[in-house]
Amino acid sequence: MPNSLVSTTRSAYRLFRKFADTLQSPFLLAIRLYWGWQLAQSGWGKLHHIPQVTDFFTSLNIPFSHANAVFVSNLEFFGGILLILGLASRLTGLVLTGNMLVAYITADREALGSIFSDPGKFYAADPYTFLFASLIVLVFGAGYLSVDAILDRLAAEREPKVRTPWPMSATPLGKVSSSASTGHL
Repeated sequence: MPNSLVSTTRSAYRLFRKFADTLQSPFLLAIRLYWGWQLAQSGWGKLHHIPQVTDFFTSLNIPFSHANAVFVSNLEFFGGILLILGLASRLTGLVLTGNMLVAYITADREALGSIFSDPGKFYAADPYTFLFASLIVLVFGAGYLSVDAILDRLAAEREPKVRTPWPMSATPLGKVSSSASTGHL
């Protein structure tokens, strides 16, 4: 009786995992669409108010305030578009993660410092959700429903199929088949 319960539980869990795995790409798509759109809007707004962004960066003592304002505005706008498309997703996630960490360090240092003492302050700060979305895409990629996945599939189709002129034997590593060890072919 206990073995059948364990077997049934394992089978049910395998089914559950298989179902949950099917949700990964739609979940990543939802994150990319929503937060990519939010980032693109933020960047677009900054691009149209560069003098104000420059003044804000100057008040934070960010060096080269104007150049950084232009860079961050473009990064958020185009990075958001790249997230939406799922193109160069992990690289985009990496760069946006760095951008959000800098935003925490410069604009929300108190919230960053309270990550353990007052977590509510940390996750209520403006960069949090962008940081979290960027990290998810960095770690998990864009998913199956992305331009990255389409390009990967196309590249795999174009790779030449490697054929060996002789069959490969399936011997364990470090072991030599009996014909090779005796010198007989």
